[in-house]
Amino acid sequence: MNANDKQHSIDVDVPVRVAYNQWTQFEEFPRFMDGVSSITQVADDRLHWIVDIAGVTREFDTTITEQIPDERVAWATTSGPSHAGVVTFHTLDDDTTRVTLQMDFEPEGFLETVGDKLGFVSGRLAGDMKNFKSFIEDRTESSGGWRGTIAHS
Repeated sequence: MNANDKQHSIDVDVPVRVAYNQWTQFEEFPRFMDGVSSITQVADDRLHWIVDIAGVTREFDTTITEQIPDERVAWATTSGPSHAGVVTFHTLDDDTTRVTLQMDFEPEGFLETVGDKLGFVSGRLAGDMKNFKSFIEDRTESSGGWRGTIAHS
């Protein structure tokens, strides 16, 4: 893991299928991710993001590089700020799933570099994971799900 890798895990009280299905509903990320204004799913493997970081709006595109139902979703940017990540899902028991999010990113500009060094990015990711836990546990069912597979490229 390099200095720009951030990793957070959280246990959610739902079955792995429910946690995974909800995570594949990318357009709902703004409901639990601070700073994400919108996500548009352009194709099964392509997303367009609009985020607001410390009052700065950024737009970028990502490609899903690997998707295996109930196991993992990996992505990388194709435009805009450089980052990549993977979220994995681990069954702890029939009704509990460990969700682990790992991101690797390159801060752009002075403010993002300072924010990263002060732990703001890490804190935001941890907060987003807690928000996901509340979001999915309050529902007990996912709002949908895409069960397709995207092979590692």
